[in-house]
Amino acid sequence: MKNGHGLGLPRLLAEGDDLVVRLPWWQKAAARHGDVRVPLAAVRRVVIEHDWWRALRGVARRGVWIPGGLYVGIRRLPRQTDFVAFRPGGPVVCLEAGPDSPYRLLSVSVAEPESVARWLRARAPDLDPRGTGRYEHGQPTGWPPEHLALWPAP
Repeated sequence: MKNGHGLGLPRLLAEGDDLVVRLPWWQKAAARHGDVRVPLAAVRRVVIEHDWWRALRGVARRGVWIPGGLYVGIRRLPRQTDFVAFRPGGPVVCLEAGPDSPYRLLSVSVAEPESVARWLRARAPDLDPRGTGRYEHGQPTGWPPEHLALWPAP
């Protein structure tokens, strides 16, 4: 799927049985990391997080962290690792993955988050129906799961 190619945003692609987050060259340099590859079968939830700061969890490790400007790289939590590539101010596509994935949460800015999320939900074979991005009372249902949330919900 083509998304954000001309804007220097990451692209989400399906290659065989994998989801690939294709980073632009400058984000690869900033994160000191190549493209991110996760088995599609490991994707459990796909939501659009409109409050971008909720997608930023754990302690910054390798990458670039410019408050209010850019977040790209690896973040560590106890017993899990996240990968983020987003700019604040807009919605972020968040993918929760199971234990077969090198990352527990992928948070990515893309050009068309709604269509990218729909596209991805159609391709993830083991998607948990509780976290598909449906909203109830202004909050996504099942997101963030209690075991992943670091910021208390209001």
